[in-house]
Amino acid sequence: MSRTAALLTSCVLLCGAALAAPPMVVVDENTVIKEEPAPHGAIGMTTAYRISDAAPGRTMEFRKRILHKGAAIGLHVMGHDEVYYVLSGTGEVTSDGVSKTLTAGMAAYLYTGSNSGLVQKGDEPLTIIISYPLPAPVK
Repeated sequence: MSRTAALLTSCVLLCGAALAAPPMVVVDENTVIKEEPAPHGAIGMTTAYRISDAAPGRTMEFRKRILHKGAAIGLHVMGHDEVYYVLSGTGEVTSDGVSKTLTAGMAAYLYTGSNSGLVQKGDEPLTIIISYPLPAPVK
């Protein structure tokens, strides 16, 4: 092995050790379930699964939320990009005055600064995944 290759290998090994990732976190959603009013206006009730709360040092949020009949995540200005991904049910997402229907398998990518919200529609609860970055790692 050449001297350059040996130095690169040593750097990779040392840097890798210094930047080792924390151990993975596995979360059973049934351990993080909470009944609570919908965020951003308390319009109706929801079932929240705060999945990523169990991950120390995380830099993003990953949550599942069920919006019960009539519930809504009220209009609010996004402080970060955010994704609403629909697992089941029907909803209407609004961003800066434009509304679109969402059903299972659809996602809305909402941008920083947009005024956005989501309303459950129909008889079936709306089940979504919400994910967004955090400004700094959570301790």
